[in-house]
Amino acid sequence: MTSTINDPNPSSGPATDNDREGPALPRTRRRSSKRLWLVFAVLLAAFVFLLVEGLGSSLNFFDTVDQAFAHRATLGTRTFNLEGDVVPGSIRPTAVGTDFTISEGRNKVAVANTGSPPQLFQVGIAVVVVGHFTSSRSSAFVSHQILVKHSENYCAANPNRVKSQSGNKVLC
Repeated sequence: MTSTINDPNPSSGPATDNDREGPALPRTRRRSSKRLWLVFAVLLAAFVFLLVEGLGSSLNFFDTVDQAFAHRATLGTRTFNLEGDVVPGSIRPTAVGTDFTISEGRNKVAVANTGSPPQLFQVGIAVVVVGHFTSSRSSAFVSHQILVKHSENYCAANPNRVKSQSGNKVLC
């Protein structure tokens, strides 16, 4: 029979496995298991964060002229990508770049672009301009970049493939 001074219920004999309560795992193993789960959760959260941020920043969306007009007040003067066809007779070189008009359907946007346009930039071609409206009610758009859908190499290798959005004009 073993007894200790602080033991209120002295046992009648040596302690056996049946006398113990709970699992017989050492404390350090339980602690390291919790740490492992915590590390796994942190790594998983970091992976999900990087995946969402990476995909979100790699996708480059654009609004068509009609879409931009529909929610022009919410766009305000925030920078976004705007897509439309270059209107015939609207291209005018300026001291700082090129002014032109793009359209889709019945809506038209006057674009003031700073910088030189790409070599494939021409009337009737579908372009994406990067910039912003001058105000939340304006149809004037200030652009600092013009994106054309295909390079000169593509056009040389694939004549008659690049068409305007309306499909009625071959651009290469």
